[in-house]
Amino acid sequence: MPRNPTSYVILGLLSIQPNISGYDMRKAVQGSIGYFWGESYGQIYPALKRLTREGLIAKSRGESNGRRPRQEYVLTEAGRRCLREWLAVPFHDEPPRNEFLLKLFFAREAAPGVAAAHIREFEERNRRMLDTLNRIQASVPANKPPNPHQPYWLLTLSFGRALTTAAIQWGESARAELAAAEPSTAPRLRSQNTRAASKTSSARKQRIGKH
Repeated sequence: MPRNPTSYVILGLLSIQPNISGYDMRKAVQGSIGYFWGESYGQIYPALKRLTREGLIAKSRGESNGRRPRQEYVLTEAGRRCLREWLAVPFHDEPPRNEFLLKLFFAREAAPGVAAAHIREFEERNRRMLDTLNRIQASVPANKPPNPHQPYWLLTLSFGRALTTAAIQWGESARAELAAAEPSTAPRLRSQNTRAASKTSSARKQRIGKH
């Protein structure tokens, strides 16, 4: 059983869609698991060679379109068994490397207002991410026969939306706590919060006006 997580990403992608190239896999990661799994693209091509040698995937010939045919791959039965074995093993989460939380942990040494600025940036990033996840949710076709993988995809999507919403709510309460801990920054925080609320309101009005 291969130990490199990239190998399992490749096996999983080929279980969903056969006859795809390494480039296709990179694009698939960006548009799907890339929202919660940081894959090293530099590992994909070495992993493809290794998995091919091990007989877990096989090369297939893609369309040429007048050019040299693309190198595509399919999952073998041995590869499918390997993927299923890995899926059955309990997951092992490593401690995350979250620079935001690391800086927040040591923020007592920072100048007043620095921690609050980081939290505002954290909130803004999560609001953008929530918008993205909501657009993905809205793009899911309701009338077509669902892809058999779709229920599992939607579970990861709802998990991401729940975590992102909770992170935004945490940011709002954290800024209030900091305003009490750093009184000198409270007027500035109120002013910035007012501007942020005004921008949000203007953006919503613009979106409504387009519909």
